[in-house]
Amino acid sequence: MKKILIINPFGIGDCLFTLPVIKNLQNHYPGSFIGFWCNERVKDILKSAPGIDKIFALSRGDIKKAYRRSKIEGIKKSLGLFLAIKKERFDLAVDFSLDHRYGLVGLLCGIRERIGFDYKGRGRFLTKKIQITGYTGKHAIEYYLDLLKLIGIEPKQADLELKVDPQARAKIKTILEQNAVNERTLLIAFAPGAGASWGEQANLKHWPVQNYARLADSLIERLNAKIMLLGDATEGQIAQAITSAMRHKAVDLVGMTSLSEFAAAIDCAQALVTNDGGPLHIAVALGKKTLSFFGPVDPKVYGPFSRDKAKHIVLRSSLECSPCYKNFSLTPCEKKRECLVKINVPEALEAAIKLLS
Repeated sequence: MKKILIINPFGIGDCLFTLPVIKNLQNHYPGSFIGFWCNERVKDILKSAPGIDKIFALSRGDIKKAYRRSKIEGIKKSLGLFLAIKKERFDLAVDFSLDHRYGLVGLLCGIRERIGFDYKGRGRFLTKKIQITGYTGKHAIEYYLDLLKLIGIEPKQADLELKVDPQARAKIKTILEQNAVNERTLLIAFAPGAGASWGEQANLKHWPVQNYARLADSLIERLNAKIMLLGDATEGQIAQAITSAMRHKAVDLVGMTSLSEFAAAIDCAQALVTNDGGPLHIAVALGKKTLSFFGPVDPKVYGPFSRDKAKHIVLRSSLECSPCYKNFSLTPCEKKRECLVKINVPEALEAAIKLLS
């Protein structure tokens, strides 16, 4: 296998989950060329991921957006992507898309071996596949690694690993210095949103903003910490609600960073406090400590994946209906996020102090 294409059109966390697969492929096929087909939104974070030689950043969702803007633009982008992948003459595609259309592109591009998951019959264009109804009982990364057995590779656990862009780091350090943050400062990053993957349902993964505000003030008062708020441009209202409710000032960078700068900001902090979502997995890949809040999603499947368990604390409330995200679908919540609301601030403060001690 000289040339291998990884296909994962999902969010930040899902794409980072492929890094242990890439590590195992490189160990088994030294010197192999690894391409990664992802969506446009995550490409910047993958540029800092080890082992990826070329990125094809255009998912089916991105193509649909291009068609809505202009039919000509959509055709150009679709054809350009197809020709770019075909030109590389890949020998193997490892397809995590759960969508038969990606497998069809692999077939039409002449990729001889195509492995992946057969979910609801969508693996029809794969040459080897594992049938699944969802991820349950073990981490999604372990499911990902299982695919390698289809081509005779017995996978070994590999931690997530990510590097930070030097230019992004320099920019963030300048901003932090302007906010009286130096190397001796205990800097704690808060990512109170949940990323873009869940769209309008992202709020179902949010620990209440007033709790974030109270926890931030407590950490400032108890540990003399500085709090840095992070998030994308759509999460500005969340940040504003937190800063308005705080007694002390936070460094608010929400909507002010690119994805590579977002990662650099996390890397400058001693720990990240966040909901279930992409920022959590960026922090894990950077080797940072994390405190995370889980509600509808099972942390056994989507939680921090690291051999250093002491670096990561997950808080969740055990309800009969939790987790309610199963088999890639979400049951309508009738309890108004009780699973997250029941996680109180004193409990979170105790966990944070333990994590940082």
